[in-house]
Amino acid sequence: MSKRVPRFRTDEEAEAFLEQDLTDYIDRHTLRPVRFELKPKNSAISLRLSEELLKAVKDAAAREGVSYQKFIRNAVEEAVLRGRRPTR
Repeated sequence: MSKRVPRFRTDEEAEAFLEQDLTDYIDRHTLRPVRFELKPKNSAISLRLSEELLKAVKDAAAREGVSYQKFIRNAVEEAVLRGRRPTR
């Protein structure tokens, strides 16, 4: 079992904590990938979905801990990337 990360009262305390080896604070079984979105989102679309599909999307997004808009955007990005990969 990993150690529990303490609560910090200041940013300086948090920065000092990060200077050490954090191996004992990480449980590799609970790690999950994180995607960062660095490009600005400057275009919008309107999309019609059935109520059932929208509810399913929102439920799936909640399970992944992201907004449903981000979930849809990730699904579109993955589909586009799959289309670019060579088939075997």
